[in-house]
Amino acid sequence: MQASGISSDKHSTAFWLALLLLAAFAYAFGLDGQYVPSNGDEMVYVHIARETAATGQWLPLASELVDTRNTKPPMLFWQAMVAGNWGEHWSMAALRTPSLLYLLLVSGAIVLCLRAVTQRWREGLMAACIFLAFLSTFRYGRPYLTSAPETFWFSLPLFALLWQRARLPAASPGWLAHILFGLGLGLGLAYKSFALIAPAAAAWWLALVASESHLSWQAVWQHTLKTGVSAVLALAVFGLWFVLDPDPQAVWREFIVGENAAKFSDARGWWQEAFSLSGSSVWSQLLAYAVNAGLLFFVIPGLAWLGLKRLPQGRKLWPLAPHQAILLAWALVWLLVFLFPSQRSARYVIPAMPAVAMLLALHWRDIARAWFLPTLLIAGLALLVIARIAWIGYGLGLSSTPELVLPLLAVAAGAVVIAAGLWRSAWSRGAAVLASLLVYAAFNLSAAPMDGPVGRYGTQAIAATPQGKIAVPNGFNSQFERFQFLLPGPHHFLPYETGARAMARRAEGVTPPTPAEELRELLATHAAVVWIQSEPAQTAPPCLPGCRVLGERWLLTSRHLPGEVRLDNLWYPQQWLYRREWLLVRDQP
Repeated sequence: MQASGISSDKHSTAFWLALLLLAAFAYAFGLDGQYVPSNGDEMVYVHIARETAATGQWLPLASELVDTRNTKPPMLFWQAMVAGNWGEHWSMAALRTPSLLYLLLVSGAIVLCLRAVTQRWREGLMAACIFLAFLSTFRYGRPYLTSAPETFWFSLPLFALLWQRARLPAASPGWLAHILFGLGLGLGLAYKSFALIAPAAAAWWLALVASESHLSWQAVWQHTLKTGVSAVLALAVFGLWFVLDPDPQAVWREFIVGENAAKFSDARGWWQEAFSLSGSSVWSQLLAYAVNAGLLFFVIPGLAWLGLKRLPQGRKLWPLAPHQAILLAWALVWLLVFLFPSQRSARYVIPAMPAVAMLLALHWRDIARAWFLPTLLIAGLALLVIARIAWIGYGLGLSSTPELVLPLLAVAAGAVVIAAGLWRSAWSRGAAVLASLLVYAAFNLSAAPMDGPVGRYGTQAIAATPQGKIAVPNGFNSQFERFQFLLPGPHHFLPYETGARAMARRAEGVTPPTPAEELRELLATHAAVVWIQSEPAQTAPPCLPGCRVLGERWLLTSRHLPGEVRLDNLWYPQQWLYRREWLLVRDQP
């Protein structure tokens, strides 16, 4: 029996190691792609980084966008400037690579910490796979505008504490460690905001106190003093921005007041917003960890239910093991802190998702199987939609046979995994994580053809594009910046409103011109125009024969208008997902 158990552990460890390699592939594949799931504001910050790099100076930050310059601390932009070699190697792959490296460091720290706690590799590998299977990690862990850097720096003291408590339970970090961690926390603030010192320092302090082997008032005082010094050092690192920036008044006005203080103001009033049923209420924020988990949504309440069932045994379980106390303090503080601002979002607690992943891994087998079954069912629906999209793309001639086969193989593998997880209870938990990762892999493979020749302008079109003002569609914040990668060269891209922005003009009572009229006007005032197909049946731009097509590409649309995606056309993505885009110039008489 003992030999059988050892063999089972080895197979389980090998399984989770294989999943971790699959996750690494899913994250690294297509890093330069146009359709990497990301924050919609990614291009805003790419624009600021590029404009700042063009000045040849680290500060002040530069931008052509009105009132959009000091909206994030400089570390985010400096990272991009260095990765892109100050504009010499400006590509999305270069800008996103540091995010991926940070994410790999977080994943590695998860593995090593749980290896120290459990003396086994299995739980650490499992926790890293769970963390990478979270939707918030996939969406916000590898784009340029990412949560990976601050997650790493804010987690570093807690990772170190987990390691130390596992090795030397009675030991505590000394002054040097607190000074170093204070500097690290400061780097995390320099990526996102000074305000995050509240959850970062509070979680660090509570983890220290809650995991103390011999708690006393003296120990509490020492932890408070040392954590306070770390917090002051972190704020001092962030404060260097005001010292180094030649325009500190603008930093105060745009970042401190405009970007941060605004999150504590609300026209409805704090109480009305907090206890409403809106997406920014306290109730919705309580589900933040489940929302961030994505396909694993229901596993989070399963973990919470397990904790509630064990509450009557509190006296037997108390005091908590140091690693349990650290992880619970980490997760609870981040959740509670972000109940207070008027603006609430599940994204705000992403730096605590490593703790959630580790808690899940430690209690994986104790969470009832029923909590994992919804993941399998939802993953099955997601894979079906991805397969349909890939098939329609192939039918439109946008992918080759091998490019169709690859995502369909991932979908088929996912179907087998889901069936196995539904059939055999012992496989359900691992199948839920594997199915989630296969959804990500299938998505990447289905979008890959759109980053090939069909989704980009050819070299001849790029070479023939005239210099000067080029009108480009802009349906969301700074989406015009993507043309810096699609049409490289000395061009001046000027956005015109499409999609929701154009709808907003109608709501204001402005009667927009017809597509043909708008295109004629744009062609008359710009050297070239990029125009998106306005109707699914449209196969040529409405300006012909009065214009000339330099190039054509296909794109996947997002941020659909109300009524564009309906139940009756959901199965026909060619009606709401695929669109042509043309690069046009006036036809010379």
